Amino acid sequence: MTDEQLLRVIDVDGTYDSKREPVLSPDALTRAYRQLLLVRLLDTRMLSLQRQGRIGFYVPSLGEEACQVGSAMALEARDWVFPAYREPGCALWRGIPLKLMVAQAYGNSLDKNKGRQMPSHFGWREINYVSASSPVGTQIPHAVGAAWAAKIRGDPIVTLAYFGDGATSQGDFHAGMNFAGVFRTPTVFFCKNNQYAISVPVSRQTAAKTLAQKALAYGFEGVRVDGNDLLAVYSATKAAVDKARAGGGPTMVEALTYRMGPHSSSDDPTRYRSKQEVEEAQGRDPIERLRRYLELKGLWTKAAEEALRKELDDLITDTIKEVERAPPPPLESLFEDVFEEMTPALREQMEEYLKSGERRRPEVLDKFPL
Repeated sequence: MTDEQLLRVIDVDGTYDSKREPVLSPDALTRAYRQLLLVRLLDTRMLSLQRQGRIGFYVPSLGEEACQVGSAMALEARDWVFPAYREPGCALWRGIPLKLMVAQAYGNSLDKNKGRQMPSHFGWREINYVSASSPVGTQIPHAVGAAWAAKIRGDPIVTLAYFGDGATSQGDFHAGMNFAGVFRTPTVFFCKNNQYAISVPVSRQTAAKTLAQKALAYGFEGVRVDGNDLLAVYSATKAAVDKARAGGGPTMVEALTYRMGPHSSSDDPTRYRSKQEVEEAQGRDPIERLRRYLELKGLWTKAAEEALRKELDDLITDTIKEVERAPPPPLESLFEDVFEEMTPALREQMEEYLKSGERRRPEVLDKFPL
């Protein structure tokens, strides 16, 4: 990981550059730290649930928490997020209830997506957070299209697309970046360069010196930031968001970070990287860095740390217990949301399905009159 032209505010020991320090209240800083720790503890617990067979799959984000929360802090509620599948910190910061996020991994009746999306692929309309999908990079042109539509309408919103270093090898990256550059869409391209596209290192993705410099080929600015430094991520993203909203066009932010855990619960990272490499990355832990910064500023203590960890552990435990008590989605939900009003043919299919399972209930069929 090179430091060349890399924006950094907080160093690994918590010391900081006061000239680059953004203006944030003590409350905002401690709230941000709480969110970082919540994502870390939730990740640990959810991966454990997958290993126990209580959920089927999970995408952890160990080491990337500052990228998620720092960038989310720079957005306004009216803005739109087009995520990949490793942004729980952004969704939580924007207001998705923890219960809904956990329920989505279970796919039960509390799941807003009604069990139709694989775990870690959540979305919630109320916070302008588009549902994630697994194909790499597909969200990039979607974010650009939404921004272009907003520009045509005169709607002063910004769209932010999250993607990893591997997505820069996809055609959708080129299509989205090129269109955004030509039409000056209010889009922020946020690349979380965590060094690996599953098992493929970034050195095998491109011969370019940086990923940020790719923006220059499309006619707009690319900036590089220390992705383990929450304040640097916030500052870079805020500048990009403000520029986009003011009509200055798109920006690509390359946040250098490291995926300390597996790509997903189905991955074994020991097959393609060394223990020493991971240990070196752990020395740049974004949560430890912000905690040391807060301590130097007189905003955090050991007692506060212990109390927060207990609070979050209890919150996650209680949430999981509540979610696990919920039943599966009702069978009739399989036939909902295809049409605004259920067609006769679809209703017939539902009747046959419920009948075949000896679950035909008049109260269900009465919900969908012809």
